[in-house]
Amino acid sequence: MSGSSRDVVQAGSVSGGVHFHEHGGREQGRPAPRQLLRDTRGFVDRADELEQLNAVLPGRDGEPLVVSICVIAGTAGAGKTTLALHWAHRIKERFPDGQLYINLRGYDPQEPVTAQVALRRFLSALGIPSDAMPNDVEDAAALYRSVVADRRVLIVLDNASTVGQVRPLLPGGDRCLTIVTSRNRLSGLAIRDGAQRLTLGTLPEAEAVALLRVVTAGFRPEESEEKLVELSRLCARLPLALRIAAGGTSQPPGWGKAASHPHMRLDELIADLRDESALWDALSSGDEEEAEAVRTVFAWSYRALPAEASRVFRLLGLHPGPDFGAEAISALVGTPVRRTRHLLDVLVGAHLVEQTGPDRYEFHDLLRVYAADLVREEESGATHREALRRLLDWCLHTADAAQAWVEPEEDRVPLEQHADGVRPLSFADYDRAVEWAERERATVLSAVRAAEAAGWDGHAWRLTLVWRYGQPPSAPAAEWLPVGTIGLRAVRRTGDRAGEARLLDGLGIVHRRLDRPAESLDHHGRAREIWRELGDRRGEAVSLNALGLLELRGRRLAAAEGLFDQAMEAFTERADVAWQAVVLANRARARHEAGLLDEAADDAGGALAIHHDRGDSASVGDALSILSAVHVDRGEPEEGLGSARQALDIALELRDHTLEGFWLLALGDAQRALGDLGAAQESYQRSAALHRRLGDRGREARAWHGAGTVYARLGRHEEAAAFHRQAAVVHRELGDAWSEAVALDGLAASLDAERPDEARRLRRDVLRLVAAFDDPRAVALRSRVASEL
Repeated sequence: MSGSSRDVVQAGSVSGGVHFHEHGGREQGRPAPRQLLRDTRGFVDRADELEQLNAVLPGRDGEPLVVSICVIAGTAGAGKTTLALHWAHRIKERFPDGQLYINLRGYDPQEPVTAQVALRRFLSALGIPSDAMPNDVEDAAALYRSVVADRRVLIVLDNASTVGQVRPLLPGGDRCLTIVTSRNRLSGLAIRDGAQRLTLGTLPEAEAVALLRVVTAGFRPEESEEKLVELSRLCARLPLALRIAAGGTSQPPGWGKAASHPHMRLDELIADLRDESALWDALSSGDEEEAEAVRTVFAWSYRALPAEASRVFRLLGLHPGPDFGAEAISALVGTPVRRTRHLLDVLVGAHLVEQTGPDRYEFHDLLRVYAADLVREEESGATHREALRRLLDWCLHTADAAQAWVEPEEDRVPLEQHADGVRPLSFADYDRAVEWAERERATVLSAVRAAEAAGWDGHAWRLTLVWRYGQPPSAPAAEWLPVGTIGLRAVRRTGDRAGEARLLDGLGIVHRRLDRPAESLDHHGRAREIWRELGDRRGEAVSLNALGLLELRGRRLAAAEGLFDQAMEAFTERADVAWQAVVLANRARARHEAGLLDEAADDAGGALAIHHDRGDSASVGDALSILSAVHVDRGEPEEGLGSARQALDIALELRDHTLEGFWLLALGDAQRALGDLGAAQESYQRSAALHRRLGDRGREARAWHGAGTVYARLGRHEEAAAFHRQAAVVHRELGDAWSEAVALDGLAASLDAERPDEARRLRRDVLRLVAAFDDPRAVALRSRVASEL
């Protein structure tokens, strides 16, 4: 890497993906991650277990670890997380490069956290910018291992359910320590990865009693040993149950029963638990004694809540997401937000809900299951539907408000009036809308699935379609695809043909971005048929434009221009100026690809003027990126650089990674044309990283080709050849003959000096691949390559 770039490029002989790694992994001056949750106050003993864990540590700091992976396994509620965090806090000074923590949610009713999501969070904490994170899990894991390879980092993987969930998150060396907690034994980590496993049982009687004394210290008089032993037995000597029963000291007093009722006789508390235990004994088979003891404590603590708080707790069992905000719960339970926050505080104080941030909450997985059971047992089906309807209305109408900022030019989805008591959010500006979408993306995606499961097809398809345009601009295209399929099923059940056509077009766009042309063509083709059946000329024109983009992606330029012309005719008939400008820019790109520079400049300039007058910044940036390419091809690199920089500034302001990645290609081309090779290389690098995260392999390969051209200009032909070769392989896999030919042409030039015979063979391949193209740019390429043979 030349110039002032901070990054190192892996090149040379490449057999797999090409990766860009930030030098040093963390930005200069960025603090090391300190992600550990707080240590539990009143931690009691576990002395034997701590001694076993300490055995993996070397005698002196800096020496290799005896074992680099520790698995703490045990039954639910045994205190695995508490032990892991307590030990992590005791030893964290031995890991000066930071501590990483993630709850993998392996036992939640909803889907667990995937390795890809966990890797993104860890890489971000380690200083890797989002535009440099690979989309492929293996590539992300490789980058993660590279970043931590020479560091001493402590990693806590909490609530893992499978080895497959853990293994991509393991560092490769012996300087980092990984602590895994799980209800499963995860034997594969011991067999293959050499992990030390510690099985955590219930607390010994003496430690259980000691925990009860610590938790209630200062709130009630000293109790007899006999009574505390009985209480610990009723709690199965499980820390989670003991803390809930006794009331915690980690929150202000006033919530847990033993701590908040200091004058209540312990005999009464024990009698209450016996009553609950007898109830559950009557309802159970008598198996899984520990699980029933925990449930008994849950039931007792739940029944001690005020009626309004207990209702909130059980209705939380209907929330489909992994965590939740106060506004969403306000809609779910039908109470004002301020009152909802107070009731959530009551649940936090009772240790039934955990607060994870400002206005953000989550369950322990056992408590989530318990709440879900309660809402089924104690609420009617009508109450379920009303609560879920309120939550779905809140998600739908708030997402609609976000779309008004994120994609204001897209048509809004007709919505029904939301239920009484629902207060959707509104947003003062673009950034606030995007921040909400990023914060609630997991909830919205889960809500679509919940709507389908509950039979709310209208909500399912409308929320899917609204989210298509209201989701964060940084969201990978593939993320929407599963809910898009759910929405399509739902809208077909409702018979809303216009909604079906819009979802088909949305799915077609996503498939095109994921380099799936056959699926994209099928979806857009079916959408066009529906629009024609409905007599909706505008809708048909939207599909025609999308089909034109698909042809442009495959470099069938005459077909693309023909479809754009058909769409333009329909939009002109309707005097739809905004869409005319969109199609004008798309036709400009097709003409530029063909080498018709004057015609492309006229179209792009016309589109730019309309978009500028309308204030559509994203479309302004698109037109500027086309003009940049035209300027570069005309030998006007300074003008090209100016246009590309303006476009990129817009993408950064919009926080739109799709636009940023694409327009970085134009910026890199302009910088290369000016001879600023270090800057060009950095632009291609950023583009490749973004497109990998977004799953756009074709444009990622274009960025590799750009990097190859820079290395060739630097006289580093072996590295140039590596990039060109890898780009050609991807384009061949995608069936993109033109882009493969361009990459092979660059590869041939890189091999001329050292391997002239291979270079001649490659040029013959180039001629074969471009034979089907007859546009001016193709004719010029064919003529030049033929002259070089």
